[in-house]
Amino acid sequence: MNAPTRGRRPTAAPATAGEIFALIRQGGVATRTEIGRATGLSRTAVAARVDRLLAEGLVSEVQGGAVTGGRPAARLAFHAAGGAVLAASVGVSRTSLAVCDLAGTVLAQDSLRIRTRSGPEPVMTAVAERLEGLLGEAGVAPAAVRGVGLSIPGAVDSVAGCSIGVPVLPGWAEVKLPPLLARHFPVPVRVDNDVNVMAIAEQHAHPGIDDLLVLKVSTGIGAAVVSGGALQRGAHGSAGEIGHTQVADGPGRPCHCGNLDCLEILASGAALIRDLTARGRSVDTVSAVVDLVRAGDAEAVTLVREAGRRIGEVLAGAVNLLNPSVITVGGDLVGAYEPLVAGIRESVFKRAVATGTQSLRVEPGALVGRSGVTGCAILVLDQVLSPGSVDEILALTDLRRARV
Repeated sequence: MNAPTRGRRPTAAPATAGEIFALIRQGGVATRTEIGRATGLSRTAVAARVDRLLAEGLVSEVQGGAVTGGRPAARLAFHAAGGAVLAASVGVSRTSLAVCDLAGTVLAQDSLRIRTRSGPEPVMTAVAERLEGLLGEAGVAPAAVRGVGLSIPGAVDSVAGCSIGVPVLPGWAEVKLPPLLARHFPVPVRVDNDVNVMAIAEQHAHPGIDDLLVLKVSTGIGAAVVSGGALQRGAHGSAGEIGHTQVADGPGRPCHCGNLDCLEILASGAALIRDLTARGRSVDTVSAVVDLVRAGDAEAVTLVREAGRRIGEVLAGAVNLLNPSVITVGGDLVGAYEPLVAGIRESVFKRAVATGTQSLRVEPGALVGRSGVTGCAILVLDQVLSPGSVDEILALTDLRRARV
């Protein structure tokens, strides 16, 4: 039996440039020598692949960054400034937008007040136009954009890139959204549910937490589940649709989904706007509800706490089923955090089994106000910076050069 080559692992096939990039991006290697040891490639093969990554702007090299016993070796690093991705987190009444670097760091951001009921084409046109403006504000050339991450409310077919069909998005069902944005940005477009992208961001912000329940309370109510370290989308993309769980002791109020007494129709931001307006308060946005709570309006505080109790009733069942270690709360209503979460905790800790709550943490999201765009950025970065995608980019670059 032949002994393996000293200092190198045998490989079934040479590592591609994309696979080497993944090693550098993850911090697994920092020099050409380390790449050779990790992949078994010759110095010439390593140099050829690294040179292509340097030319594409995905990797940077600093001379003298590491010492290997002789002269200082050049140190390789992931080049976060080597491109950008665009993020658009579409809400029922407000959309958050951002330009991010290749590490997901926000370079410029803004929000739009545009209602989804106007339809997918007007919304996507407005989103694209504002993103173009943000590119200018960030000093990023349009040619540097490598992908777009997009989230929308409700269940999503993430493969087709469209809404499956939910009441809050009339006219959006089965409309493929990537082509609408690709008219402006001819790059890959990833689409997912709004709370799923929040969960992606929160998972990155909670290293070591493998079981996480992410709650969004805004105009509507939704949740996302990270179990065993993986985001759970469900068989048809509707995992986490707790907003349409019926509440047992409701007043018989019809929900836009066709059922009665859904959690969303009783405890969402829209429900609070309705109930406060009926009591003579002048509120037309969730932000206005939050302002009343912060001003100490007793009736607003009471209604928000009661909404929290109802949400907690539903979450208690999720805690019994999933046994998360952390529940994070986000969305526009998180500005009224104290009464909202007091109500949530009251019901969860009263109704869920003791083993499920003995070490359970209920806390505000680590990225409140940024989780949507951050999650959208991570969503698309995981695609466009994957080994296969990087190899495709390099192949296209080679093809263009051959035609010149």
